[in-house]
Amino acid sequence: MGKKQPKPDSTRRRKRVESSTHLPQPSISTSEKFNGSNNQRLLIIIFVVIFIVTPAISILVYQHIKQPSSTSFVHQRGLVKEDITYQEILTENSRVSENITQRHFANSVLAYITPWNAAGYNLAKRFCPKFTHLSPVWYDLKSQGTKLALEGRHNADTGWMSELRLRGNAQVLPRVVLEAVPKTLLRNKKQRDKAIKLIITECKDMGYDGIVLESWSRWAAYGVLHDASMRIMALQFVKQLGDALHNVNKNGQSLQLVYVIGPPNPEMLQVHDFGPEDLHTLSDSVDGFSLMTYDYSSPYNPGPNAPLTWVHSTVKALLGAGGKSLANKILIGINFYGNDYVIAEGGGSRAITGRDYLSLVNQHKPTIRWQKDFAEHFFLYTDGQHHEHAVFYPTLMSIAERLEEARSWGAGISIWEIGQGLDYFFDLL
Repeated sequence: MGKKQPKPDSTRRRKRVESSTHLPQPSISTSEKFNGSNNQRLLIIIFVVIFIVTPAISILVYQHIKQPSSTSFVHQRGLVKEDITYQEILTENSRVSENITQRHFANSVLAYITPWNAAGYNLAKRFCPKFTHLSPVWYDLKSQGTKLALEGRHNADTGWMSELRLRGNAQVLPRVVLEAVPKTLLRNKKQRDKAIKLIITECKDMGYDGIVLESWSRWAAYGVLHDASMRIMALQFVKQLGDALHNVNKNGQSLQLVYVIGPPNPEMLQVHDFGPEDLHTLSDSVDGFSLMTYDYSSPYNPGPNAPLTWVHSTVKALLGAGGKSLANKILIGINFYGNDYVIAEGGGSRAITGRDYLSLVNQHKPTIRWQKDFAEHFFLYTDGQHHEHAVFYPTLMSIAERLEEARSWGAGISIWEIGQGLDYFFDLL
């Protein structure tokens, strides 16, 4: 498309604030020191016990109620199941229904697209009728001395947007990351007004249907949310922006605001968490909340990307005592990427896309295992340096389970990001 390729955004999924939002999870301990290969063998044994043996004999704490759809093409072919093989993945992943206009998930679907992964642009066009909202990751609002600048128009692809509108009714809401110095912005009315004016002017000039705003994680990192008065100012800014967008009419509809939020701690809300009170404060001014229910595990604690029990507890914690009254505004995050972990002391990991996953599956021809406690598939393999790896990547079954979870709340979903997924994932939407 001839666009400049920006550096990966500093606020994307790997840079989320504070791990305290996660539930305790089985981990591979590296605190005890052993020698050489004995240590690695012990780590592998621990991983196998936790993720293979234990689930087979444990009583599930949470039993998810399945309501499988019989209408989607992948359901018709019997592919949405726990017992899958590498052969099925390799032969079936590119086969999709010819009827791409039929939706199987009736609630809102927000799909992120990144400039550094061109596949997302093509998939957005191809499966446009499956989405209600598309969010290309294009903009940053930055401080430049005492002024503000909205950067990113060079990423915008108006031709792509025109093609989208010929193929479906998905609304285009580019993501704006608020990188301006938080305390300067929030305390200065002129700066707040200027930030809102810059955003609204860009929406009008470029024909957008609104924006997706990401700021909460940065505010948490800067300590803004630990100060009660600053937290109120932060919420007031988001509210002011949402109200201003709603006052702009485009073809008979108001511009929309979707707000990105991290997962609150399900056991006890932390000071920096976006919780039920914040949700109610912004509910009239924000059209949707993109909840980042992924990145549960880390290189130091290899494991599932988003255990279903944790997703359920996170949504419950966010909604609070009000129950489902605002659930329709929640967009439960679903990852279309995975992770390849090295199971060794000091191991490490790398994020993988669908292309990476297929390459690993084709190379190692692994046994694909279903982890019931977390409702995710994974497999193990050994690399050329004799290091054991564990790979967690979405499958039809894991995605279907999370779609059912969203349905049970009456919530929508947000996908990070569609260019990293496999083609047949979209048959479920």
